[in-house]
This record gives sequence, C-alpha cells and structure tokens, in this order.
Amino acid sequence: MVVSVSHTFVVLAYKQSPYLESCIQSVLRQTSRSQVLIATSTPNDFIDALADTYDVKVKVNPKQGKGIGCDFDFAWQCADSELVTIAHQDDIYDLFYGEKILQAYRKHPDSIILFSDYYEIRNDRKVKTNLNLKIKRLLLAPSRLDRLGHRTAIKRSSICFGNAICCPAVTFAKNNISLDSIFTCDMKCNIDWQGWEKLSREKGRFTFVPDQLMGHRIYEQSTTSAIIADNIRTQEDLQVYSKFWPAWIAKGITKIYRLSEKSNQL
Repeated sequence: MVVSVSHTFVVLAYKQSPYLESCIQSVLRQTSRSQVLIATSTPNDFIDALADTYDVKVKVNPKQGKGIGCDFDFAWQCADSELVTIAHQDDIYDLFYGEKILQAYRKHPDSIILFSDYYEIRNDRKVKTNLNLKIKRLLLAPSRLDRLGHRTAIKRSSICFGNAICCPAVTFAKNNISLDSIFTCDMKCNIDWQGWEKLSREKGRFTFVPDQLMGHRIYEQSTTSAIIADNIRTQEDLQVYSKFWPAWIAKGITKIYRLSEKSNQL
C-alpha cells in the first residue's frame, strides 16, 4: 500500500521577476499532486495578478525587510504539509521532481531534507554539465552512500568543502525538523549553506536523489551574482567554513573556493 504524503511548493516571490510565471507553471504541472502557495515580503499587483491567473494563494511575510533568511524561514513555515519545497521564482521544476522526492521520502521517512541534482539555465538554455556542476557532484559523493545518510559525519562531509546542495532543489520534511528557525537573517548569500550546517547536527538523514530534476537560473541580475560582485560571499564563506575547520584551514579553503565564483558569471 502506498502511504499518502502531503507536499507543498511554496514559490518565494520578490518584486517583479520576469521568470515567476514559468516557475509557477512548472510546479503546477507536476506528475504528483502538490499544493502550491506564493510567499512574499514584497506584495504587489504583479504577484497578485499571477496568483489570480493560476488560482494560487499568496501569503505575505509580516517581517518585511528583515533579510532573505527571514523570507526563507517564513516560506517553509507557512505550509501545513509534511513536505515543503521552497521554489525560487527564477527557477523551474521538471515534471517528475515532486514524484521522485515523494518516492525518496517513502523509502527514507527519517529524512530531514531531500534534494535532487540539478542543471543550470544560462541564456535560456539548459546546461547539464560544466566545471561548477562537476565539482558539486564530486562533493556530493558521500551523499550517495544511501545506508549512511543518517550519520552526522556523512551529512557534514558533503558540505564541509563547499555548498554542494542547491537550495531550490531541497525539500524539507517538516515533521522531522525540531528547529523553529533554520535560516539566519544576518547573511545575504550563504543563508542556505549555514542552514544545511545547522540541520546536519540534527537527528535524521540528508537524502540525495541523483537525478537532474530542476533548473537553477544563472543571470546577471540574480541576487547571487550581485552579492559576488560586492565581495560579500567571500566574507560569508569564511564564516561558514569556520564551523567545520580550524581558522587557518578555513582561510585556505576560502581562497580556493573563491575561484568557483567565476562560474556564476555569464
């Protein structure tokens, strides 16, 4: 007998993204049944119009202007389902994303987070592999050890050399997370990475689905690209690395990791 599991895509919308409609369409056409919501801290007529078009409810974050981390925390908390995916407005989800995540959760009901592999979208073209993606897949090699996914050392080994987990590819198992807050509001770039570090110390497993099930868009106006240009990412990288390594090692890894920033440029 197949156990019924509830799942929600919470589309995190900000201002007026030209890609928001494509994101909404991708989560609505999933092969598995999921609820869809929009969460925003910048309510406007553009978002409301799309919500009306696709009959999707909008939830407004009362803590507006507190930072991206607070927006993320609001998004995963505003759904009542067992599983919650924070869908970034610029990205798209393949037809089988929800179905494959649900299958993985039924196999590993002790999961804290479940996440898939992904491809990049550059100039509206799918990029299935490049140096950046190859490095991240190499870093995720320990996550393929299915039987050991619950061990703290395995969870941390996939994120101690870099942020190999793509944030929009992640689904949260709410019932297995004891934390009231996952993300920090005082970061601009590494809010997801510090979140994975925080969750890696919790009881439960990180479950990796090695299929490319969603597309992460890279473009010049994206938040990540802007943060890299301001050199904020380097400062935050050191902050997160220091949670895994002694200071002198953290500084060395940060210098090497800076080279990967170039992969976020067109």
